[in-house]
Amino acid sequence: MSTTPQQIDLWRQTPSEHQRLEFKEAKQQFDTRKLNEYCVALANEGGGVLLLGVADKPPRPVVGTQAFPNIVDAAEKLFQAVGFRVDIEAVAHPDGRVLVFHIPSRPRGTAYHCDGKYLMRAGEALVPMSEDQLRRIFAEGQPDWLEEPSRTGLDGQQVVELLDTQTFFELLKLPYPTERTGVLDRLVRERLVDEAAGTYTVRRLGALLLARRLEDFPDVSRKAPRVIVYTGTSKLATKLDQTGTRGYAVGFQGLVRFVMAQLPQNEVIEDALRKEVKLVPDVVIRELVANALIHQDFMVVGASAMIEVYSNRVEISNPGEPLVPLERFIDGYQSRNERLADVMRRMGICEEKSSGIDRVVQAAEVYQLPAPDFRSGFRRTTVTIYGPRPFEEMDRNDRVRACYQHCALKWVMSERMTNQSLRERFHLGDDKAAIASQVIAATTEAGLIKADESVGGSRKFARYLPFWA
Repeated sequence: MSTTPQQIDLWRQTPSEHQRLEFKEAKQQFDTRKLNEYCVALANEGGGVLLLGVADKPPRPVVGTQAFPNIVDAAEKLFQAVGFRVDIEAVAHPDGRVLVFHIPSRPRGTAYHCDGKYLMRAGEALVPMSEDQLRRIFAEGQPDWLEEPSRTGLDGQQVVELLDTQTFFELLKLPYPTERTGVLDRLVRERLVDEAAGTYTVRRLGALLLARRLEDFPDVSRKAPRVIVYTGTSKLATKLDQTGTRGYAVGFQGLVRFVMAQLPQNEVIEDALRKEVKLVPDVVIRELVANALIHQDFMVVGASAMIEVYSNRVEISNPGEPLVPLERFIDGYQSRNERLADVMRRMGICEEKSSGIDRVVQAAEVYQLPAPDFRSGFRRTTVTIYGPRPFEEMDRNDRVRACYQHCALKWVMSERMTNQSLRERFHLGDDKAAIASQVIAATTEAGLIKADESVGGSRKFARYLPFWA
């Protein structure tokens, strides 16, 4: 393994550090304990490269390092500390000595730890892995819960009676076969149903997606989405509590329509006419319900996706902590249940490219809603969508959250946030530029955005980037 100065220069041009690339200045030395922790964290996330002697802020100049003068001794001590081999190179870059640590990926089903801490990266920090993440890693060698059988020993007629095959073909935009064998063959090719010796087995994935009645599949029926409607802004008085009965795919449109029917009406005035509109637009409900169904952790028992409707907000949650940090929901994507996401994407229910959250944030801006509030609790992920609220009634947290999400949305659209674009997001006039500047300053102070240094120090033409850009 031989790293050239040219390769180092290519790494330096990367837009931002990520799970597999880390830069540290370390001109004189680097803390050994911190080195051990970074190696463990990078290994836990697929392996990567750590460079000492390169500044971690763009344009990332090579500053050289005197750390670990004996790399053979350093590699031996590192192995004793972390339990796996890390190759170390000392590269003579024209601008100074650079140490390159080549960190391997953890083995499948194994997580590394440092002094009992199972670490991962979160932005520029190292944090302990959550219980959900560790359980998922340790279960990697086990069969996928969704691929396990739900009902066995069925004949062809029972399969088509249990599953809504007509809607299945409609969602895939395929003509319905004239014979039952054609229907069954398609289900088998999609690996939703298995066939052996003339009998059929419906996998859990097939049941969850296509069941006419989820109660016919006892081992997955507890995963049915649940809709709860409250009469006010708290959980004290429940107006309605209903659990879904159909599979996710064949019942999705009905679920979204049912939720929309439960939302409170708001009166707005457009073109001098009074008009009744729903608390939250349907595109938001559709995207967030799809996300909750697809990204839930099926290994969390006794829990399901929930949609809770209050008089002033909607809370949509799913079992499991998120795989992607909350602040990276707009630009990041990692599917927890790849096969479920793939089938629902081909059915037009979702997209596997992170655009769903973009649409939610964009809709919040268009409809003048407070920014969505994403939260991670104990083995559960929740997003709260509030009804329309003028800027004057938003508190500091609402404004900072909206500013950050607007900045991140601009970034993924290959644009940049400015004072003017933020005023447009909040529907503020040109005379409110100072107020927008205060929101930008508060968001910068919170460490969520930063100034775009490529445009110089002009405040008039200032542009802003998310902190991770």
